[in-house]
Amino acid sequence: MKNTIIPFVFLLFFNLFGNLVHSKITSGKGIIILEGKYQNKNLYVQNSFASSGVGFCVYEVTINGKVTTDPINSSAFEIDFNQEMIAVGTDVIVEIKHKDGCSPKVLNPDVLKPMPTFETTSIKVNHDGIINWSTKNETGSLPYYVEHFKWNKWVNVGEVQGKGTPEENAYSFKIPLVSGENKFRVKQLGNNNKPRYSEEIKLRAKMTQVSYSYSKSSREIVFSSETSYEIYDKYGNLAKKGYGKVISCTNLEKAVHYLNYDSSTEEISLK
Repeated sequence: MKNTIIPFVFLLFFNLFGNLVHSKITSGKGIIILEGKYQNKNLYVQNSFASSGVGFCVYEVTINGKVTTDPINSSAFEIDFNQEMIAVGTDVIVEIKHKDGCSPKVLNPDVLKPMPTFETTSIKVNHDGIINWSTKNETGSLPYYVEHFKWNKWVNVGEVQGKGTPEENAYSFKIPLVSGENKFRVKQLGNNNKPRYSEEIKLRAKMTQVSYSYSKSSREIVFSSETSYEIYDKYGNLAKKGYGKVISCTNLEKAVHYLNYDSSTEEISLK
């Protein structure tokens, strides 16, 4: 049994409560409830003395209904999932039961939120623009963001919800290709917004490069075929984006803009 004392400086760098935490009062006593998935990290609790001055505030901790053996009679303690033989990715409900007139503080509730842990077992794309990928070792259901490198940047082009289970899972998504080289990857984001990426894959598309013309009279951009596009103003603000063959520019300032389309980036005067 461990008796872990958390230094005061350590406490300052954690949120007191997150979205996974809620509490209720039962018979004059309180329960803090945390729900999520075990991500191979333990919870830390700042405990206080009971309002009576005798003993500490927390009197019982349970994980999925089972009373833990954590050293709760302390000013700070750790809820150790390893002692309870909880497997990574397991759904957990933690109940921290405390006496009336006091309240413990959960220092790092976010550790029960899903984190990106996937490993890519395969990823490929065909000439129809269908990207297929398989992963393993997911420990929580998080969206996969599909990214396409074009216009000198990674562009988010779609989203597929991850299954969140450790066995091998397969996914697919259809993406409009651009002329020339196409490069793709998928990623997931954790609660700290730190991304985890798949490997990158490339494909040279067998298609004609898209061209365009601009009509001053109708103030329209017309492409030779349908394409994804973005228009930025001279200050770098996004003015329009979409997919199609014609863009109406009647509501845009008569000035220089920057046009992204197909695999190209160009400066265009919309006068």
